[in-house]
Amino acid sequence: MESTAGAGSPTVHADVPWGAVWGQRDAVAALQAAASDPTALTHAWLITGPPGSGRSTLAYAFAAALIAEPGDEAAMRQVLAGTHPDLTALRTEGVIISIKDARALVERSYFSPSLGRYRVIVMEDADRMAERTSNVLLKALEEPPERTVWVLCAPSDADLLPTIRSRVRTLRLREPDVDDVARLIVERTGVDSAIAEQSARHAQRHIGMAQRLATDTAARTRRDDTLRAVLRVRGVNDAVEVAGRIVAAATDDAKALTAERDEAERATLLRTLGIAEGAAVPPAVRSQLSALEDDQKRRATRSLRDGIDRVLTDLESMFRDVLMLQFGRDADLINLELEPDLRALAQAWLPERTLTVVDRIGETRRNLELNAAPTLALESMLVTVASGRIP
Repeated sequence: MESTAGAGSPTVHADVPWGAVWGQRDAVAALQAAASDPTALTHAWLITGPPGSGRSTLAYAFAAALIAEPGDEAAMRQVLAGTHPDLTALRTEGVIISIKDARALVERSYFSPSLGRYRVIVMEDADRMAERTSNVLLKALEEPPERTVWVLCAPSDADLLPTIRSRVRTLRLREPDVDDVARLIVERTGVDSAIAEQSARHAQRHIGMAQRLATDTAARTRRDDTLRAVLRVRGVNDAVEVAGRIVAAATDDAKALTAERDEAERATLLRTLGIAEGAAVPPAVRSQLSALEDDQKRRATRSLRDGIDRVLTDLESMFRDVLMLQFGRDADLINLELEPDLRALAQAWLPERTLTVVDRIGETRRNLELNAAPTLALESMLVTVASGRIP
């Protein structure tokens, strides 16, 4: 468990604490009103919205407004940086949130605030709780201490158990338009407007992913190559080859994202323990190093699965475009660059086959969340693409 916001905390903007929140005027107004009026404050919230809509950013802004006295920008910035003692946050880097981590959050929720007006518990990935883990939270959400506020984040309220949903106030975020995201990316990065529009469209308005695509030529090329490779799958051999390529690319991507951070964490831990660089690790502290390595392995697994899920999301968008063309709707295509190939496929397939493929991709995403073997899951899904039938 992470006791502070860490890597998940938003960049601090001048308009503290709401300056980092973009495109969610109604949600900001609702939370500002709740933070300023104790009689209107609910002690358990669920912020929902599609990936990239700013759920976590809004959660930390709300936490800052609750914890700090009005006008105390120093305290607000401390919350946004994830270092305030009255903020407890969990951003899981594993496949699921463990019962151990959930129990630790509940325990912290019963502490009185030490400096601020409230103690705030932020759970960024509430949709990654198994049923047993959700049950750990129930009583804490139903009867929290007077000055504790829970803020859960998830893509949809349907991702949580009904017993959790009944104990929170849900705030649904709006999904930004492609043009809005493109303008934001241009403002943030200075990239060409055409690249920004393409990236916003390909990312399906996910702000973080759009920014990465816009600023990473290799990522844009890899996405295009993967989609074209799937379009060329004709049989089992092709399915096996392309599945292997997808997993290999996702593995390389995950290693690139985690390797530098892993090494820095190891060096920091050894330095904290007073062990010189290159020196042997004493037996007395090997358990701490082993625990760090276990956390890093879980993070690597999560990063790999997230990478594969992004590929599957791209494939869903491609076959969604095919389905749109089959029903005579060629506006708002996500993958305009592939339109000739997609039109050919739309003419060659019946809509029923396209729906079968889309359903199979969605099922594969769910199976990966349940720890299915990535390569086998992708091979099976691609056999459906080649044949139109579920193996």
